[in-house]
Amino acid sequence: MRRILIIGSGGTGKSVCARRLGDILNLPVFHLDCYFWQPNWQKTPHDEWLDSLTTLLHKPKWIIDGNYSSTMSLRFKFADTVIYLDYPTRIALIRAFKRQAFNKRHPRSDITPGCRERLSGKFLLFIWRFHKQRRPQILKMFSDPEFSHLSINRFNHPKELEFWLKSLQEKSNK
Repeated sequence: MRRILIIGSGGTGKSVCARRLGDILNLPVFHLDCYFWQPNWQKTPHDEWLDSLTTLLHKPKWIIDGNYSSTMSLRFKFADTVIYLDYPTRIALIRAFKRQAFNKRHPRSDITPGCRERLSGKFLLFIWRFHKQRRPQILKMFSDPEFSHLSINRFNHPKELEFWLKSLQEKSNK
């Protein structure tokens, strides 16, 4: 695992997973939200966003977390591993609310400075609709022959991910 994508609904813990995995595997971590958003939640101009993403993808080693479905197939082409946090909607929503409460007092390192934590109706709707709207596209990509080179790790519950990360940690300690 040298080029790892972490995807899943908002609120599933993609960034936390990326940081933990980066520590275990000693790989650099890049949060797509830091490249897509400018201060005060202003979108980065499209060409600039794609240039930044392309630069990241050409690095020899990385962990990238984030969805951004418009660039997912491009990221799949460069990745060797995908970690899909395919948690139930209720878990994602609960975690999003907890993150909101916690990060009011603690700035997040996985978003652009100047973007304050927010839990908008639009974001909650994105989480609510993720399984119906985004998940089928992701699963279809997993079976696409163009992406047969990918090692896919799909976790349906945070406890499954935790077990996997602990087993990786134990292997790396040996």
